[in-house]
Amino acid sequence: MEQDKLALHETLETHEIINFKTVCLLRSKLMQGICFNNELKQLMEKDVKQSIQDINELLPFYKQSQILH
Repeated sequence: MEQDKLALHETLETHEIINFKTVCLLRSKLMQGICFNNELKQLMEKDVKQSIQDINELLPFYKQSQILH
């Protein structure tokens, strides 16, 4: 097996993490629209930015999947 590709279980776990982070991102983004507390809104915006960064860091690993090659 090649070292530069993820094993199937690693691909599945990476996929699950990306899905989880995407749901967190969407939820925080949607909740910002109905939140009236500015401090909480800022915290959710920080979460949105962190989630985007996390997803962008995970995508290169997911692209190493055996399924995609």
